[in-house]
Amino acid sequence: MDAAAAPGSDRYSRQILFAPLGGEGQRRLGAARVGIVGCGALGAAQAGLLARAGVGRLRLIDRDVVEASNLQRQALYDEDDAREHRPKALAAQARLARVNSQVMVEAEVADLTAANAASLLAGCDVLLDGTDNLETRYLLNDFALERGVPWVYGAAVGARGMTFTILPGETACLACLFPDAAGAELLETCDTAGVLGWVVEWVAALQVSECVKLLAGAREALRTSLLSADLWANQFRELRAPARDPECRACGRRDFVHLRGAGRGAVTLCGRNAVQIHERRAPPDLARLAERLRAHGAVRASAAALRFTPAAAGGTAAGVTVTVFADGRALIQGTSDVAAARSLYARFIGA
Repeated sequence: MDAAAAPGSDRYSRQILFAPLGGEGQRRLGAARVGIVGCGALGAAQAGLLARAGVGRLRLIDRDVVEASNLQRQALYDEDDAREHRPKALAAQARLARVNSQVMVEAEVADLTAANAASLLAGCDVLLDGTDNLETRYLLNDFALERGVPWVYGAAVGARGMTFTILPGETACLACLFPDAAGAELLETCDTAGVLGWVVEWVAALQVSECVKLLAGAREALRTSLLSADLWANQFRELRAPARDPECRACGRRDFVHLRGAGRGAVTLCGRNAVQIHERRAPPDLARLAERLRAHGAVRASAAALRFTPAAAGGTAAGVTVTVFADGRALIQGTSDVAAARSLYARFIGA
């Protein structure tokens, strides 16, 4: 049953009273599927708002687990999620089921890559950016342009945030706005400059507003500018977006280089003192791996992930935890040194 079609329910009555949306707009929301790439601060806020608004299907894609430092700004999670280091996509799915059981939430504990983008993003009517790195945003941009799917870019660092709505074939794309060599990211990171929770909520609210307009068919109400703000300094800027660049690598020449990526290997995660590793050619048997690792430290395992803390008191293993996901990825936390992370991976996990 579509989320907007529950008999005898006035759940969405105040939303339907808003004339530009109305009953027809609400029915469209109930029949739609939105893909949210990243369930950290932005993605968690987006998912919460869309579930409450009655979007029928949400697909949540995230590679990470909940930690205590997330709770200041990632509104779907609680202390139990952080204590158990639950995968964010699964923790969000469980929370949203209690918020609105009429919404179908699909949780994907995965890192979006060129190899899995088609399977993870297929069938979505709109894509929302909840990511924390430039590489994934360019991949999302390439996929959206190739498939003709609208998506909404967003970023937040410190007290500053920005967002832009991208309509393939109509507006400039991310590569038009920020050519690869220049970079789209704010120069600071959450690790160096922090981030304020209400800035995240502001950006996510703008992204969700654009998403709902798209789903409801109200394209005339879409914003055509790059909007940014510093909420601490009360500075707001709205920049008219440039026209599509016919020489743009992505939307002009349709050279989707990021969709041709061969995989990520080892990647340091922004602001996390962590390295993510893609080394395995096949998913691991987490139960067997847990049994083997218990001789070397503390292990907590579930069907989605295994978390291992080496017993070694010194050396490169000191202060490190290793999380192995069911899709074969490993997250080495406690170091940003790729060589050290690879060494620990080889030592404890193997090939």
